Amino acid sequence: MTLSVHCPVKGRAIPMKSVPDPVFAESMVGPGIAIDPSRDGESDAVAPVDGTVVTLHPHAFVVLTSAGQAVLVHLGIDTVKLKGDGFTLHVVKGETVRAGQRMITWNPAEVERQGYSPVCPVVAVEAKPEQLAALRESDEVEHGDQIFTWSA
Repeated sequence: MTLSVHCPVKGRAIPMKSVPDPVFAESMVGPGIAIDPSRDGESDAVAPVDGTVVTLHPHAFVVLTSAGQAVLVHLGIDTVKLKGDGFTLHVVKGETVRAGQRMITWNPAEVERQGYSPVCPVVAVEAKPEQLAALRESDEVEHGDQIFTWSA
């Protein structure tokens, strides 16, 4: 089975190795890509896949598919230090979501103004790099665009 993972935030896709955090850049959590988000005010982060919200923080979430594949979206780097300020949750842990459903509203420009990178890793949790294909690592991307596929 191959899972299509869709863009959770609009911006420019970049390789995971370009993320300014070694945990993500070295794919310690798993492979994927990152999005350098648009800086045009408040923005929504949407679910990249259909599934269940198994982890939810103001700055990050994980959606687990029915096939057992977990996708992590992390809104910025070190943004846990903002303690939720500037992030509005629209779902709860345990909720079933559809790809494209609004999860969190945030402002990437404000995150950057406060001294944090707004770059958003999108991670195939515990996947092997060879399981991912069709990685978009240099394009402008919009909500819902396929950014990679993940073969189980």
